[in-house]
Order: sequence, then C-alpha cells, then structure tokens
Amino acid sequence: MHFLSFTPIVLLQLTFLAVLHGAKWTYSGPEGEHHWPKHYPYCGGAFQSPINIQSELLRFDPTLRPIEIQNYNLSPNEQLTLGNNGHSVQISLPSKMHISSLHHRYTAAQLHFHWGSSSRQAGSEHTVNSKQYAAEMHVVHFNSDKYPNMSMAVDKSDGLAVLGVLVEVGEFNPAFEQFLKFINGIKYRDQRVQVPGFNIRALLPARLDEYYRYDGSLTTPPCYPSVLWTVFRNHVTISRKQFLALATSLYSSHAQDSAPVPLNGNYRKPQLADSRIVLVSFKEGRGLQGTLTVTSPLMRKRIIQQLLVGDLADLADEGLHQLLPIGSEKLHVGKKKDLKNQQTLAKFKPQTLNPSLWKKGQTNRSVGKFGLAEEALCYISLEHRVLHQLKLSHSENQLVQALRDAAFPELNLKSYLDCKSDLALPTIRHILRGRPTDEAFELDRSLTKALMNKRKISTAIKQSVPVTNYGSSPPATVPMKPHSQGYPHPWLLPMEWED
Repeated sequence: MHFLSFTPIVLLQLTFLAVLHGAKWTYSGPEGEHHWPKHYPYCGGAFQSPINIQSELLRFDPTLRPIEIQNYNLSPNEQLTLGNNGHSVQISLPSKMHISSLHHRYTAAQLHFHWGSSSRQAGSEHTVNSKQYAAEMHVVHFNSDKYPNMSMAVDKSDGLAVLGVLVEVGEFNPAFEQFLKFINGIKYRDQRVQVPGFNIRALLPARLDEYYRYDGSLTTPPCYPSVLWTVFRNHVTISRKQFLALATSLYSSHAQDSAPVPLNGNYRKPQLADSRIVLVSFKEGRGLQGTLTVTSPLMRKRIIQQLLVGDLADLADEGLHQLLPIGSEKLHVGKKKDLKNQQTLAKFKPQTLNPSLWKKGQTNRSVGKFGLAEEALCYISLEHRVLHQLKLSHSENQLVQALRDAAFPELNLKSYLDCKSDLALPTIRHILRGRPTDEAFELDRSLTKALMNKRKISTAIKQSVPVTNYGSSPPATVPMKPHSQGYPHPWLLPMEWED
C-alpha cells in the first residue's frame, strides 16, 4: 500500500524532497524491500503488513459489524484520475466516499493494486494459509474525524483504514473494465488520464460482512504501522486478459528513459505476526465455532490494571501466561543483556504511554472503553526523538531496533486492549517498569517457566515472536533526514493532479 502524489504546483519541491528522503525504492534489486529499512526504519519495525492470515492466528469476534460504505456509486459525470505512479496503478477517489461502520469516519483517498507477472499469476500481498492470489486491491481511507487530510493522518497510529480485496483469475469482471480500458494511456511512470466515474462498490466482493481484521502498516515505505486492515474473506475475479493488461502493459520507468522497466511483481512479502491475532467476523474454521475465542474486554482491562497497581504474585498464580502467545521469547531474568535492553527501552519510552490513565477514576481520556490514552502515536516525531538520542550517543546505526523497541510496547498494548493482539512479554516489561523489583521478578520467573513449558508442547505460532533480527545484514545506518513542516512525507499523499 503506498501513497505517491505529484501536484503541478509543487512538483519541483516534492521531487527535491523525495531525493533528500531517499525516496527511490523498488521491490527487488539494490533498492528492493530487503534494503528498505536503511532509509525507512519503520520497514524493519513492528506491526508490519502484509501478513500470512493463517488459521492459528484467527479469533472469532461476534461484535464485528458488516462493513458499511457510503457514496461508492459514482456518476459518469464525475471525473477520476487514473495514474501510473511507478509502483502501481492508482485511482483518486472523491472525499464523499467513506466508511461509516468504524469508530471514526474514514474518508476515501485512493485505491491501487498489487499484482504478479505474466509468468506467475500470484501477486497479492496478503496470503491466506500461505495461498497467494493473483492480485490485490487496496481502498485507502484516512480518519477524517481527527485529521484534516491524508498527510496528517498517515503517521498516526489511528490514521488509516484500508479495505483489502483479493483478486483471482477467472471470470471477466465488467467493473474492472471501467478503468482497464484506459490503461494504455498510462503506460509509463507519472502518466495519467481522466476516466468517468463508475460504481466503485462493484469492485468489492458481494458480501461485506465476512472479513479479517488486524492492526498493521503501510506495505510500502515508509511502512508506518498506522493501518486498521480489513481484508475481505471472499475474493473477486478478473479474466486472464484483464490480468495480463495489468501485468504486461505498464512500465515503472518514464517514457523518455532509454531502458523501459516493466511494472509487475509489485508486492511485499508477508511480515512477522508480532503477537498480533486476526479477528474474523464469520464462524467457520478452526476455533471459530460461534463462541468468542478472545479474552473479554473486562479481563484485558483487569490484567493491565493489575500489572500496573495490583499484586503481581497473585497475578502470576492466576495464570497470566495463558493470555500470552505460544512460543514468545522468554524473559532472561537477571542477565546483563536483558538489563541493557531495558535501559535502551527506557531511553526511548513513548511519551503517550501513561500508566496513570488506567488507575481508578482516571479513564476519562480514553479510546473506546478500555481506558487508553487518546493521543495517537505520531511516528515522525518518534523517529526524530529516537534519532536525536542516538545521535547524542553516536549510535545512529541502531535506529531500526530502537524505533521498534520504542513503538512495539504501545502498539501491542493498544491492539491488545482492542482485542487484536496477544499481550507480549516486551509490553509486560514496559508496564512493569517502576514496580517493586521482587514482585516483578516473581512474575518474570512464573512467565518464563510457563512459556518454556508451552514451547515444549507447541511452536505453532512462531511468527508471533517479537524478534530483533532483521535479515542477515547488520542494522542499517540511517542518516538524519529533514522533513517538510507542512508535508513531512510528501510522496505519501494521494494523487491530486486535478487540483
């Protein structure tokens, strides 16, 4: 999922800023996804997307309502911008389109696609039990109740909501033909054409009540973990001819370039689950037999309150470990390495994690009913703060891991309270900071013992482990990057050529 924008008025400025930010990236080669964290640290961080939606991660939640969308049926008199931004085909969407069934109003900005190649009809980003579909469509919305535009929302933890549609090769799809018939007008990067409005709803599956829901990220740089993902269970089909129009007609290079570069295989590989669970709105499949298979909101809130102010010995005896993912990393109690990690975390503690907000009588500034601080985590300011600390200690090459250590506990805690994650051990350590050492030690020992026993029984959810290894290469050295005050990441905006 990406956000590229070039408005005529500020094209030169945005091009200059893109160069400053190291904005050139690809899906393979020297600027491929393995190297993204060098310039975009969050791409090596926590809660990344896409993921492999596998049975072991699923939890049925009967409170999930059908997706309700408004004003998706556009008149042919409305003009939409269809463009090739070098990474995908993208269609600008009018602001009257929105999702009305979430906690906030999410206004549509654009939709785009990811696909495979003519020789490999597999290019979806999300996979289901390791099955990769031919393509995937993302309809991108931003939280317009809290933020005035996409650029202000994109780096906030509650900023974006994306509808994901899996696409398979099969029957001809007349809705897709509404824009595919204009595709020869956007063969090269930065080309764009005006197309008549059509029924965007027809691009989605017939049923909007069956879907997967989890907390994740942009699937392209800068990979901010700011997306509430809704991936529909049922796929749509396009014909082989329609698929080949996507896979063979486009180039990621400019028309004047001497060596055209085909635009295909534009998908990111699945990322670690990071203690996340995937809520589902339907009752079929393993563990989904019509009963709520996640802990109740009251239980989750009670666990957090007891970690903050309760008797930790009692909590250990009551079996907190049963709420933790199988195979999570164990606590290295008393070891120097763990002490060093805690000291590192203390340096980069997110300012928005305020334990006092969960104490009795102080939950009025909350999101929903779980007593969580209302301020959304801003990833640009967090990156600046962490980078400043690392510059002072001459440890710039640790930015990827330091950002992950700073962001993961809060992301995990928010997601846990809203039922989309397990409560991971790094988050428990973060909450326990400041509690009596002997009580925390007893809880650590209890959790470690329980998790060691669980590991002997099952290693089914290995990818739910928060890890510190990001590939075979060492942590990337990330230079200090200037940000535009008005548009901190201008290449993230939806296409707005018509403005």
